[in-house]
Amino acid sequence: MMVQIYCRFLVTALLILATTSSCSSVELRPDSIKLPPGFNISVYASDVPGARSMTIGARGTLFVGSRGEGKVYAVIDRNGDHKADEVVTIASGLKSPNGVAFLNGALYVAEINRVIRFDNIETRLKSPPVPVTINSSFPDKSHHGWKFIRFGPDGRLYVPVGAPCNVCEEKDPRFASIMRMLPDGSKLEIFAGGVRNTVGFDWHPQTGELWFTDNGRDWLGDNQPPDELNRAPTAGLHFGFPYRHGRDISDPEFGKRGRNRDLVAPEMELGPHVASLGMRFYSGSMFPQEYRNQIFIAEHGSWNRSTPDGYRITLVRLKNSRAVSYETFASGWLRDGAARGRPVDVQVMPDGSLLVSDDKAGAIYRISYHK
Repeated sequence: MMVQIYCRFLVTALLILATTSSCSSVELRPDSIKLPPGFNISVYASDVPGARSMTIGARGTLFVGSRGEGKVYAVIDRNGDHKADEVVTIASGLKSPNGVAFLNGALYVAEINRVIRFDNIETRLKSPPVPVTINSSFPDKSHHGWKFIRFGPDGRLYVPVGAPCNVCEEKDPRFASIMRMLPDGSKLEIFAGGVRNTVGFDWHPQTGELWFTDNGRDWLGDNQPPDELNRAPTAGLHFGFPYRHGRDISDPEFGKRGRNRDLVAPEMELGPHVASLGMRFYSGSMFPQEYRNQIFIAEHGSWNRSTPDGYRITLVRLKNSRAVSYETFASGWLRDGAARGRPVDVQVMPDGSLLVSDDKAGAIYRISYHK
């Protein structure tokens, strides 16, 4: 029995190592990415090691977080040719600074247990100020501890805290939640519970409702449970973890404890183990009208599935502000069973193009549309 457990964890470790390396052994060519007719993809920046979550500054600077690299980057396109002229490291030695957000000239960066702020950052890219600690009261557990952060329409900074496990029931209610606080770090509160690990969320441009991706638990087989796309119209909802996965999969260990709870089902079940991360409502005007206010999702790709899945950008279409379909939009990061790259986040640019970060290739891609 112990040998079986050891072998299982050894295989897991090897799979994680093979799929999380920031240096791809197989070169990714943008022209190998398949897109709908009229869409094109190009390299926006090619020297952004471990590129993860993205945000845009008031002057057009693209800020990019990372995980294992411990760095935060500023990607600069000075001449407006839609290709980076320079990548500047504005912070290093941080603890998984995955999440970045921008407000009133300041860059907010989320580490495992704290959120820090770099004031007036776009005027000091080459000589960044000493960061101000906004809130350092988050749990310091690294398992699912990296964070995606973003300011909501209510002016608050939303900060998730992932479950410190594959599946467990923690007494600390902060785990497996989405929290929010004021920009100065005060009035920290739980907004939503039962969220295993979200690394991407956005607000519907018309309804103002929060939508978020959530990664399903492991070791229930290749084809279950699904990842989730959830909708939180109000605060205080519970989205199922660890009791229920997807719409109707009861957890073998914790399912009975959730029978009398009011659990919110996902708006859309996504692929099993695809690692759905960054998501955005498309708010630009470059793409055809049929894409307006629809959801793009970066699927990082499976690490524990016998046949790999994900490694793509998917599209969830909405009708009357509810999810109605789920389809592949961009594919080609996975070819012949080998990962050429691993999409992490998507970012709508002011001109309406869509950026995609790739932490395996250390690159940012730009998807554009021309009639």
